[in-house]
Amino acid sequence: MSEPVSPLAPLGNAMVRDLKSRAQRLDAVLKVGKAGLTDAFFKSLDQALADHELVKVKFADHKDQRKVLAPQLAERSGSHLVTLIGNVVVLFRRRSTAPVAPAGEA
Repeated sequence: MSEPVSPLAPLGNAMVRDLKSRAQRLDAVLKVGKAGLTDAFFKSLDQALADHELVKVKFADHKDQRKVLAPQLAERSGSHLVTLIGNVVVLFRRRSTAPVAPAGEA
């Protein structure tokens, strides 16, 4: 029997290449501003990852700390750090496989 794959199982090289290519066409969904990494920011990030799986985050402020903050973003949000280029970080978290019923249906 095989064990279930952890949502944070390492991504293969082909998967990382695919995610980077998909991320090129995306706009930044969130910006790290003067307030930094607040609970409200992480709540928004969690929702964005749940909605899109692949999310770009731009460092509008704290640019000098982006190399330290990017791994913290991934760890705290339970996502993969796909890439950090310039002031933009790309994060990926698989959606849960449980089907979601449309509103109004039981």
